[in-house]
Amino acid sequence: MGINAKREYLQSIYHRYRNASKSDKKVILKEFCTTCGYHRKYAIRLLNQEVSHPPHRSSAKRGPKKKYDHPDILKILNHLWKITNLPCSKRLKVIIPLWLPYYPFYILDPIKKALLTISPATIDRLLKPMRARFQKVGLSTTKPGSLLHHHIPIKTGQWDESVPGYLEADAVAHCGTSVAGMFVYTINCVDIATGWSAQRAVWGKGEAGVMAAIQCMEKNLPFTIRGFDCDNGSEFINWHLERYLHHRKQPVVFTRSRPYRKNDNAHVEGKNWTHIRQYLGYQRFDNPELVKLLNELYTSEWYYYFNFFIPSVKCITKIRLGSKIIKKYDPPKTPLQRILEAPTVSSKQKKSLHLQFDALDPFLLQKEMANKIKRILKIVNHEENAELLRNSDHFLPLKNSREIYV
Repeated sequence: MGINAKREYLQSIYHRYRNASKSDKKVILKEFCTTCGYHRKYAIRLLNQEVSHPPHRSSAKRGPKKKYDHPDILKILNHLWKITNLPCSKRLKVIIPLWLPYYPFYILDPIKKALLTISPATIDRLLKPMRARFQKVGLSTTKPGSLLHHHIPIKTGQWDESVPGYLEADAVAHCGTSVAGMFVYTINCVDIATGWSAQRAVWGKGEAGVMAAIQCMEKNLPFTIRGFDCDNGSEFINWHLERYLHHRKQPVVFTRSRPYRKNDNAHVEGKNWTHIRQYLGYQRFDNPELVKLLNELYTSEWYYYFNFFIPSVKCITKIRLGSKIIKKYDPPKTPLQRILEAPTVSSKQKKSLHLQFDALDPFLLQKEMANKIKRILKIVNHEENAELLRNSDHFLPLKNSREIYV
């Protein structure tokens, strides 16, 4: 018997039981317990309720009162989730206290308290109707630099991932659907221990241009480079970079991954997607003027946005049990937080980072980033539309590769 049927049965015998004699009550009670499967004491409590409050079906939902049903909570969560590029709930939980003090609109104290105490599971439940997935694949432009392979060893062991300074590097090709001709590359470097990242745009992937980009990025890093790992592309496997890393007062460990094993550079491969493709897409950047615009973006708002205000998780253990791999991750932290916790970074450098952080507003950074990205994509789309008009009698509108939230 269902719960609704039991309630209806109770309603039908309630008044008859209250007006019956003692002997008749025993019969009704026994019949009620047998029919509904109730314990005798529980059945007596139901039947002895006050007449002024007869048993009825409550319209209120069972369970504790909802704490996060206010529309402003969902509105602010949705806003933060979009402008931080759709992070998972555990990362969004860390983002909220970082971004909330700079929120451009006034927030009531009860709403602010609820946002600061909300759990990742509740965030998942509230944002479930709005979640979306993006799946795209790119083109590989890695060509082997075979002459130098025997000078640069393959990384067979893991570096000390608790110490900042061990970098993974990769070149992201903005080639569209064809690798023919010249186009823009983004050189992406990621520190394994902290997740600190730096990017520079170069025209083509010539050895001198790539090395100049790496030199520029090194000057802005808040730590000393201890190791440099890359793939087997000729933009990295060359004598220019080998001399630059080895012929110095404190030589850098220069290693490469195994050919055709992208997982050997898993840290930078992940950042290629989250830090570049999700924002700049897969369109073809074949205008040299875009190099300057991209570097203006990479060295300003982009650099501070990802390193100061976007947290990430780090795998701390990985255990194989039969066919399953069980991974455990540390709590989400921003690269800045991991740098400040590193004992090898000087107190002077940490103080400088604190001062930079206090002078930044994440909402202004994100807004300026969005404007610059739109300007870049506008140039790219204009050139693609012009090329399409030259090669076709009919104009076909082109879509942006990625929506930039403002």
